[in-house]
Amino acid sequence: MSGGLLVAGTTSDAGKSVVTAGICRWLVRQGVKVAPFKAQNMSLNSFVTREGAEIGRAQAMQAQACRIEPTALMNPVLLKPGGEQSSQVVLLGKPVGELSARGYHGGRQQRLLGTVLDCLTELRGTYDAVICEGAGSPAEINLRRTDIVNMGIARNARLPVLVVGDIDRGGVFASFFGTVALLSPEDQELVAGFLVNKFRGDVSLLEPGLDMLQDLTGRRTYGVLPFRHGLGIDEEDGLRVSLRGTVRESTVAPPVGEDVLRVAVCAIPLMSNFTDVDALAAEPGVVVRFVDRPEELADADLVVVPGTRGTVRALQWLRERGLADALVRRAAEGRPVLGVCGGFQILGEHIEDEVESRAGAVAGLGVLPVRVRFAREKTLTRPVGEALGEPVEGYEIHHGVADVTGGEAFIFDDRGHGLDGCRVGQTWGTHWHGSLESDAFRRAFLREVAAAAGRRFTPAPDTSFAALREEQLDRLGDLIEQHADTDALWRLIESGAPQGLPFIPPGAPA
Repeated sequence: MSGGLLVAGTTSDAGKSVVTAGICRWLVRQGVKVAPFKAQNMSLNSFVTREGAEIGRAQAMQAQACRIEPTALMNPVLLKPGGEQSSQVVLLGKPVGELSARGYHGGRQQRLLGTVLDCLTELRGTYDAVICEGAGSPAEINLRRTDIVNMGIARNARLPVLVVGDIDRGGVFASFFGTVALLSPEDQELVAGFLVNKFRGDVSLLEPGLDMLQDLTGRRTYGVLPFRHGLGIDEEDGLRVSLRGTVRESTVAPPVGEDVLRVAVCAIPLMSNFTDVDALAAEPGVVVRFVDRPEELADADLVVVPGTRGTVRALQWLRERGLADALVRRAAEGRPVLGVCGGFQILGEHIEDEVESRAGAVAGLGVLPVRVRFAREKTLTRPVGEALGEPVEGYEIHHGVADVTGGEAFIFDDRGHGLDGCRVGQTWGTHWHGSLESDAFRRAFLREVAAAAGRRFTPAPDTSFAALREEQLDRLGDLIEQHADTDALWRLIESGAPQGLPFIPPGAPA
């Protein structure tokens, strides 16, 4: 078996995803053949692999950090929330049904442990090292019995565990100590130590606390990573990444032309793949913000209605907020609007949904001549085509099937036949996520938007989204290489947790 490590966290959003990606990039730069793994992911931010499997985007990003193609093995269980109480369960890249939280944790989750371990075993038989990411906190004592993503997988696969804590939130020492102290003796044996994330200031002032933590727990700290802006790529949930400008915080980058271009993204419920707008925010002079009031659309040069896991619910939300009427007026005035996936369906005339919301027939906004019927089978593809005279590629994740009855196609095949989407005037719609990462197409689209908006905006001629992503992954690798004890980290990956780690009472409740 190869080397392995589980990166756990004191909380959700402690930095597990980016630390895992950073360790992966550091290892691959040392010539190590490495792969990422997350047994169970809860996220609306997903990706389609080349074999047509749906996995979390964080694992796709980590695979890129490893310079390998992502596969379903890297994220065998994906939960896609459909509300407060239920999620779609995606197993090995394919949806297998909807379950309540009680139904999932009440038995289904534990039955998936064998599948999860088989996937990890296959990866460990192929790669020199597998860097696993946990979920939430390993000290969720109410869920430990059925856990398959934190200590459940660590104990079964004998993985050493590195606990990451976000010191920027405060309380990191208590969080480290409490995380270990709430684990059973068998689980504590695998917790090798800690990694401090997002530290600001003079590390020498922190070191006495780290020494005391080691005295209290018998476990060392493997590194202190400084706070760096703009490193949270393809995180699982929340809007924080895109709200702060994504790839390189380019809201402050000066425009190439005389004007900036303002993009307003409707912050609809159950928003999925909000990373679609990251490529827009990567352009100098493009300002991206999320909005939830109609007056916030007034000065926008482009309005994006993004994807959602609840198309009918999002449509109702738009109507309740007054955003629906504002979008209809905007389209009638010939001002640019882009709908992506669920947003494309919302812009259509009619939705027939007996699958997602089971609402039956619902009227759309009617700004595109499109009728949508929800199929039980999910479309999961990685298509390529041409739009606005430029090559474009993306990925599709949707139950809705669009029947376009007018307008013109948005994306074409290599023979000029309509392939996807619809365009009427300055309103566009497409089912393709990720299309704006195609640089030439993105520039052509922004030129059209600027012309329609009357802005003297010029896209930068040399912005490469792929290069920016690689640059950012290298920055993550640099953080690990420069601020972690990489010799000790490699010993941990290669040899497992140190022997004789002390038990910290009280341990898990009986």
